[in-house]
Amino acid sequence: MTSKMVINQPRPVMEVRESDEWASGICDCCDDVPECCFAFWCCPCFACRTTKAYGQCLCLPLLEIFMGVIPPITMSMRVSMRERYGIKGTMCNDCVCATCCTSCVWCQMSREMKRRKIQIILVSAKNT
Repeated sequence: MTSKMVINQPRPVMEVRESDEWASGICDCCDDVPECCFAFWCCPCFACRTTKAYGQCLCLPLLEIFMGVIPPITMSMRVSMRERYGIKGTMCNDCVCATCCTSCVWCQMSREMKRRKIQIILVSAKNT
């Protein structure tokens, strides 16, 4: 009598993209009024919370306090989110949005993460 062992390895999960456009517009703050109010009244706190949920350093947005006219962290996060989720757009558009509507950009990114519901998992591999 022979025995056969079958082992199933976990398979990678494919990301299903719903669209290559933003799920909401830059001025669709009424889609989530509490978040819009939070971002309007305390944008640095809201930006830090959103950055942490995105998987980046909590205090990263606070660096913009020391920068010039264009908010580089807001623009970088928007570019990163477009790349991660496969959203069409240009860096020039991201720069204009980040400069003119910082609070609205953070709200839009927060809504996008909620709608896409893609879990961010940071994995570090070590050889032991």
